[in-house]
Amino acid sequence: MKRSFGLLSVAAISVLLGACVSTVKPSYVSPTQYQALNCSQLQAEYNRIQYYVDNGVQTPKRTGVGVGIGLGGGWGRGGWAFGPSISVNMGQSMNTKNTELAQLLGQQDAIVQAAKFKNCPIIVKATAKT
Repeated sequence: MKRSFGLLSVAAISVLLGACVSTVKPSYVSPTQYQALNCSQLQAEYNRIQYYVDNGVQTPKRTGVGVGIGLGGGWGRGGWAFGPSISVNMGQSMNTKNTELAQLLGQQDAIVQAAKFKNCPIIVKATAKT
C-alpha cells in the first residue's frame, strides 16, 4: 500500500511539472513592415533574428523603481480626511525572456510570409522552441 501510494504521488508530481512546461508561440507581427525589402535582405534579416535566438535571447535591462507619492482620502478615526500616501509598485514585468522570444519568432514568421508574397526562396532553419 505504501509503495503504490509513493508511486502514485511521484506520477502525480511529474504530471504537474510536465504541465508547467510549454513551448513559446510566436506573437503576431505584420508582414507589411518587410514589404520594402528584397529577397536577399529578407534572408539576411531572418538569419540575423535566428542568430539572436540561437545564442540566447536576453531581455532588456530596466533600471527604474516604482515609487509614487500622492494625496489620498479616506474615512479614519476623526471622520473623512485627506492625507499623504506613499505607494511602492513591485509587480511582474511583461518584458520577460519568453515574451521577447515570442516577438522574435513572430518577426521570423512575418519575414517568411513577406518572402512567400514576393516569391523569394527563403531558407528556414528549424529551432527547438523553449
